[in-house]
Amino acid sequence: RTVSANLGMSYSVANVVAEAGLDHIRRWLPFACDEQSLRNQIKNKMIRPTTIPQTVADLQVEQAIAREALRLALEQHKQLAVGLKGVQQERSVSDAFAQTASGQSLIDMFALDLIIGSGGILSHAPRRVQAMIMLIDAYAPLGITQLAVDSIFMMPHLGVLSTVNEQAATEVFVKDCLVPLGTCVAPNGTGKAGERCFAYRLLLPGERVVEDRISVGDIRLLPLEANHEAGIELTPTRGFDFGAGDGKKVTGKVKGGVVGLILDARGRPLSIAGDEAARVRQLQTWAQAVNLYPAEGAGGWGSGTGKEKRDRD
Repeated sequence: RTVSANLGMSYSVANVVAEAGLDHIRRWLPFACDEQSLRNQIKNKMIRPTTIPQTVADLQVEQAIAREALRLALEQHKQLAVGLKGVQQERSVSDAFAQTASGQSLIDMFALDLIIGSGGILSHAPRRVQAMIMLIDAYAPLGITQLAVDSIFMMPHLGVLSTVNEQAATEVFVKDCLVPLGTCVAPNGTGKAGERCFAYRLLLPGERVVEDRISVGDIRLLPLEANHEAGIELTPTRGFDFGAGDGKKVTGKVKGGVVGLILDARGRPLSIAGDEAARVRQLQTWAQAVNLYPAEGAGGWGSGTGKEKRDRD
């Protein structure tokens, strides 16, 4: 267990900018913006941390910073979760920690089958799909990974309650706190945009079968309701791996949620265009594919009304 207390979305937002760099934050923005305007936006957030975004563009800036904060926290965790040098190790945590050579990170992203996000930026995202995409972009999960979010940012409080009444804290956590978002399916590897990435065969409840293929650089959202489970068969092309080896078929189960099933063929590591115009087109295409933001709010600074209600579906 590790804590990155210096990475946050209020007074410590400047630490995120300093560690990640402004270019890493700007790469997540689906609109063109100059450096000074972005710096002003971030500094205003730092001195007024309790303010909420007034436009969709303001929201996109905050969620871009959140992606980098989450990414940096995971990188710090990987650096700290390493094997002891020169000491024989005994596996005692879980299969998510691979037995590697001493001094190397123990984190195996293929073995992580559940990611839970907590914090105001995730719990209070206007659309649950925004929280799911932030987690996917930041952590770049591999294979088949279920994602969930803290409903109203109550996990820290349940941690305190568990010291007094563990059973009550557990019941609240399962029934009221944890909101299943869905499942992300993503292979490791990169390729040329437009080429075939993998084929999938989905066995849905009611014995309904969906078969299709997805190209490199695409992301797709399929409906799969909460409390529903489906079987999936994944056949990657050469150069892509779902955990069984390069180009080898994998079968498994995917669980639904308030968002659904996301098939992510954008590649690992995720490649974002360096040219600003190309980046804007790329991010807007991805956003439209999963209905990430309202269409009228994609124009950049000053666009959108900021009055969109939470869409949990």
